[in-house]
Amino acid sequence: MSKIEEAKIILKALGLPKRQQNDRSALTLLALCGLKEIDSWSKAKAVCMSVMGNKENAKYQGIMRFIAEHYNKKYAENSRETFRRQTLHQFVQAGIVIHNPENPNLPTNSKDNHYQLSPEALNVIKTFNTKKWNKESKHFKENVGLLRDKYLKKRELQKTPIILKGGKELVFSPGKHNEVQIAIIEEFAPRFAPGSDLLYVGDTAKKDLYMDKVILGRLGVPIDEHSKLPDVVLYDRKKNWLFLIEAVTSHGPVSPKRLVEMEKLLENCKAGKIYVTAFPDIKEFKKHTTNLAWETEVWVASFPDHMIHFNGDRFMGPR
Repeated sequence: MSKIEEAKIILKALGLPKRQQNDRSALTLLALCGLKEIDSWSKAKAVCMSVMGNKENAKYQGIMRFIAEHYNKKYAENSRETFRRQTLHQFVQAGIVIHNPENPNLPTNSKDNHYQLSPEALNVIKTFNTKKWNKESKHFKENVGLLRDKYLKKRELQKTPIILKGGKELVFSPGKHNEVQIAIIEEFAPRFAPGSDLLYVGDTAKKDLYMDKVILGRLGVPIDEHSKLPDVVLYDRKKNWLFLIEAVTSHGPVSPKRLVEMEKLLENCKAGKIYVTAFPDIKEFKKHTTNLAWETEVWVASFPDHMIHFNGDRFMGPR
């Protein structure tokens, strides 16, 4: 029997659904075990691997590259999301794999995202084709819920909660982008939009972490799935000002192009619009100075008491 077929047997025994008992998932398991066709399962090891692997991310060997090299199966580069969503996601849920064990604080979109067999899964996999296999695989399957909870709790500890003024708690996943968004809510808003309400904020792991559809709808702000809202939207009811804030850690400032897009998006909104680009620090701000639109504002989280206005006869107010 080939290694791929044996891997499918293991996946079935460990409780993976039928859709994850295919060649792609079997090859992924073999890659994460670091096993070639001639290796025995007892030689399996927990290897930290990225999905693709590339020159920019040489720290972790790529699962897809391992498969191509050792099993002569080449997947197209655009198959990365298929590996993540239809194999690795289920492996994590089943307690077989840990996501980002070396750095749980990595954001969802980091190039350094990586995966590794859980110690419990490795121990049972190494018993395949031995007398211990049936007992160990049964024990693993019976305790998979406990394993899932164990690793989920570890990941939850890395998340950052904030409390809105109404008492609602928002929990952000780790990452620099979300750190800037949290700073906007906790530091920018009290200083430059006091008394304002949060109407929208996304998360790198969940696009619509918080959305006040009622108020957005009243203001004439589109809220369908195709709407390209900025990262954070605040509303000052007294002044009828809408703060449209982009949090920038690598791309996405309020550029002339982005400004035109948002003006078109908000053409039916009667509130005064204030466009703000928020940066984590001066270094990131300097990277984007030539791409910022005139008549917009800049806020830098590392010196939260100050604002920078790009030209015009007034500081901050609606366009």
